[in-house]
Amino acid sequence: MKKPVKVLLLVLAGIAVIVLAIVIFISTAKIPEFEVDYPDLSVEATPERVAEGERIASVICMQCHASTDGKLGGAYMADAQDFGEIYASNITQHPDVGIAGYTDGELAYLIRSGVDRDGKYIPPWMPKFPLLSDEDLYSVIAFLKSDHPMVQPSDLEQPEPKPSFFAKFLLRTGLEPLPYPDEPVVAPPKSDQVAYGRYLAVGKFDCYSCHSASFAKMDPLQPENSKGYFGGGNVLYDKEMNKVYSSNLTMDEETGIGSWTREEFVMALRFGRKPDGTTVQPPMAPAPRITDEEASAIWAYLQTIPVIRNEIE
Repeated sequence: MKKPVKVLLLVLAGIAVIVLAIVIFISTAKIPEFEVDYPDLSVEATPERVAEGERIASVICMQCHASTDGKLGGAYMADAQDFGEIYASNITQHPDVGIAGYTDGELAYLIRSGVDRDGKYIPPWMPKFPLLSDEDLYSVIAFLKSDHPMVQPSDLEQPEPKPSFFAKFLLRTGLEPLPYPDEPVVAPPKSDQVAYGRYLAVGKFDCYSCHSASFAKMDPLQPENSKGYFGGGNVLYDKEMNKVYSSNLTMDEETGIGSWTREEFVMALRFGRKPDGTTVQPPMAPAPRITDEEASAIWAYLQTIPVIRNEIE
């Protein structure tokens, strides 16, 4: 065998060994842990905050954390199967398997950064809310610590997640905790409909993460940098584990919602009825707790984002 061929084979063998070592390392690695620097926070649980926190939870948290006992005891996340065998945590006030012992600061840090109080990072199957206003964050915390039936102790103990190789790869190639804001986060005034609509769509109700191209290519701090921002095509799953692709919410008239009216968008978002008379497809669910004012603001914001032509299957 000629020397150049031997050298080439040796180089290829060396590359194969390196790749194999990387694969083994990622496959056997645990979820990274980080130092927790949670704020010194004490939330005043007013009735108004508890009520608003319950409303936010009904739109966001219940989709994953709702359990068979009618509480937020957690459940298997079928739509997260690309990330492995994943279970949403028990976030009731159970002292052992829930969050009864969490301080307000620990909850705030977890919701914003994605790092639990033990330092363990929660990968992309849990959304992070760095742009949620302080007031809305306090409302969620007030609700989680309230006497509402949904957060009373549930005995359901969810299994530890079993991340897939894909999830572990993401954790080793760029995904990391988000920084906790060092300045107050304030929602825009409702009078600025476009700015307020953006806040709702990216900061409060997390619409963009499903309706962009990929959970793995989102930018939580600058959502507009996310791949396919609001252009849809992200892979989701229904209850029968069938693939469902998120809709294009840009104003392309053929592949998006550019031919819809504001009233039609509000009807689809709040009550699940599309202009052609069909219903929205799971895992998307109607959100009647979102108000007409909020839905109209989101519609106003969607008018302003770049149009993407993306025909969804």
